[in-house]
Amino acid sequence: MNTPAISLMDTRASLRLAALVLVALFLGACTRGMADLEQKVAEVKSRKGPPIEPIPVMKTFETFEYTAQSLRDPFSPSLDDEGANPQGPRPDMNRPREPLELYPLDSLDMVGTLGLGGKDTTGLIKDPDGVIHRLRPNNYMGQNYGRVTAVFEDRIELVELVPNGVGGWIERPASIALESK
Repeated sequence: MNTPAISLMDTRASLRLAALVLVALFLGACTRGMADLEQKVAEVKSRKGPPIEPIPVMKTFETFEYTAQSLRDPFSPSLDDEGANPQGPRPDMNRPREPLELYPLDSLDMVGTLGLGGKDTTGLIKDPDGVIHRLRPNNYMGQNYGRVTAVFEDRIELVELVPNGVGGWIERPASIALESK
């Protein structure tokens, strides 16, 4: 009965020995590859690198002393002129808004006139929803308080009130020409 145990132990010992021999061969091959790698690293390290650019020269700036602390800040409104001219034009905030004041001027189209010309001419304006509105001088249209000043066969002239940016208002002429198709 001892014979099979001995042969099994001999087989295991043979396998271990073979594994050790294979590991030794692989390690020998690795050390040979390491020598090639070390030689390549040494070659790369011995190469001369590109020249380094010189440090740029620092520019010297002339010093400036700010002496206007006591003057008015140029970015704040003037104390003398706030831009709100009490005698200047102002929109009437108490008047009821008209339907065409809901739309910007560039979205409205003049599509025609009614009348024989002169003072009784009525302009026809189409809004973005496709509804045709009639208007005469002193009607309002556009989002900038535009008051119609004249209705002609080919155009409607008006004056808009736009903020001037410093609390006041300025008048700006505008017109809508007849749509040509």
